[in-house]
Amino acid sequence: MPARQIDCFKAYDVRGRLGSALDEDVAYRIGRAFAQVLGARDVIVGRDSRETSPGLAAALIRGLTDAGADVRDLGLAGTEEMYFATARFGADGGIEVTASHNPIDYNGMKLVGRDAAPLDPEGDFADIAALARSGRFAAPARRGAARAFSQARETYAGAMVDFIDVAALRPMTVLVNAGNGTAGPTFDAIAAELERRGAPLRFIRINHQPDAAFPNGIPNPLLPENQPMTAHAVRAHGADLGVAWDGDFDRCFFFDARGNFIPGEYIVGLLATAFLEKHPGEKIVHDPRVVMNTRDMIARAGGQAVQARTGHAFVKRVMRETGAIYGGEMSAHHYFRDFHFADSGMVPWLLMVELLSRRQTSLTDLLAERMRAFPSSGEINFLLDDPEAAISRVVAHFAPQASRRDETDGISLEFQDWRFNLRRSNTEPVVRLNVESRGDPGLVATRRAEIEALLKG
Repeated sequence: MPARQIDCFKAYDVRGRLGSALDEDVAYRIGRAFAQVLGARDVIVGRDSRETSPGLAAALIRGLTDAGADVRDLGLAGTEEMYFATARFGADGGIEVTASHNPIDYNGMKLVGRDAAPLDPEGDFADIAALARSGRFAAPARRGAARAFSQARETYAGAMVDFIDVAALRPMTVLVNAGNGTAGPTFDAIAAELERRGAPLRFIRINHQPDAAFPNGIPNPLLPENQPMTAHAVRAHGADLGVAWDGDFDRCFFFDARGNFIPGEYIVGLLATAFLEKHPGEKIVHDPRVVMNTRDMIARAGGQAVQARTGHAFVKRVMRETGAIYGGEMSAHHYFRDFHFADSGMVPWLLMVELLSRRQTSLTDLLAERMRAFPSSGEINFLLDDPEAAISRVVAHFAPQASRRDETDGISLEFQDWRFNLRRSNTEPVVRLNVESRGDPGLVATRRAEIEALLKG
């Protein structure tokens, strides 16, 4: 094939605007390159509910089979179902066609190797990108075949429920918002398995059916404008807990019984302590963006906090290197050693239901003091003409007074009573800011305003 300029390869995933950066020809090339670089002869493929995902998945599968790989096609499935099937059924690799929470005119892919391990961004992933661009594909000895593999979901659902002790659950009403993304059918399989095992849970479903038009907007519950629908429904139905997912449901977001959205960093700390109660002294991995509450809760529970660069490929690598039992990012990605070190949007809500049942309390009561002790700004995004110059202005202003400087991901500066992290996104053309403090929301607001003014010049 002739060489082609391809701009959809990001730090560790494929993501790009349809027609210009990503189309079916690019998808075919990625399939050919993936199989050739990894020497893959058995590949799992899944796709999300976007309108273009079936066509991109079909082209990807053609590329894989033309390269000699056999494909087991999950059809409509979440990213974590691809991870699970790749690892559980011994495939050589897996690919999910998804743009997750990106705009409607985007799509992409997430790629993993054996055991659902992330590809090295500077190794196999870079080699796949280079080969896809060059089009210099080797002639395979055989052509592979593709077959449907929908039966993997039943095994997956059972594995999800195995994460909790169903006998410990108390009666609870849980409202779930799939956002018309991919989560609905998979959730139904888990709910059916819970019912089969006698779980006393009642579910209220909203926006449950996959719909490529996304009539309620792109499912991204992290955006404040997308949160009221879930919050209102929680209150209207008197639910004990609200759960919402993004498009491919590898992220899970929580609302308390009052409909309050719970920022991800507080969930990371809470899940960390839940694991440490059962497994004292274990390692917990976190990202560098918002850390004060997480580190404090891990220390109080007797665990060991380990920091990783933001992004699933980097968190998973550190978890595998350290053997950490759990990892969490404030963006609502949660990773589990017993889920092949992969991220899941279904395991967290199951663990939360079990935790609330065991402690016989509410999410509000569990976290109210933690949120007062460590207030944060939430992630603020800036689209800037010259990101490097803007970041340099902030660093030049604050670095001389900082007690600690960390460049694991972007720049983190820590002071006596507050800290901030400023970084360029791995997947979007924006600069992201997080500010946090010890018990002083006014200080968070003041420092946020100062940094924002410096960024905007």
